[in-house]
Amino acid sequence: MAELRNVCVYCGSNRGTSPGYAAAAEDLGRQIAEAGLRLVYGGGSIGLMGIVAHAVLTHGGPVTGIIPQFLKDREVMLQEVTDLIVTADMHERKRTMFERADAFVALPGGIGTLEEVVEVMTWAQLEQHEKPILFVNIDGFWNPLIAQFDVMTDTGFLHKDFLGDHPALPARFCNGIEDVIPTLQQAVADLPQPALDESAKLM
Repeated sequence: MAELRNVCVYCGSNRGTSPGYAAAAEDLGRQIAEAGLRLVYGGGSIGLMGIVAHAVLTHGGPVTGIIPQFLKDREVMLQEVTDLIVTADMHERKRTMFERADAFVALPGGIGTLEEVVEVMTWAQLEQHEKPILFVNIDGFWNPLIAQFDVMTDTGFLHKDFLGDHPALPARFCNGIEDVIPTLQQAVADLPQPALDESAKLM
């Protein structure tokens, strides 16, 4: 049976306008550490990224930060991470994050957050991996995206059953941080073992 060990979190390098975003990021970091899991993330020390990473470290959990060379200074790299990986570019960063993660979580964020999580969704749709993807819909942040996915389905551009609450679906939404770890643990446990070792297909 597969086991959840490494959780990749995509989120903003800003804090956002709602205090609920920062609170959710801190709570998620604490829960990742308390569950004995490793955080895999973009390596920054500011915004929601920094909040998640600091919370994991504060509660004794390991953190792997992955950041491209040109963003080391711009995103104010977090020096205290357990492991730091500096990549040549964004493509290598995203691939490395994918390879080191057993599951993906999307908190509120901007274009970069959306681009990263949609890319792993695309790979799942193309049956290149079965790693679970979970959007945390804090204060309804992802509601417009859910509506857009519905439009894509209704207009014939999204054919595969992809989103919802069913445990067999690769991407789903939850409203509370307390649901994240149990949902991912169950989703990973239900995967066939080879599914976590298929990153070579993306080369």
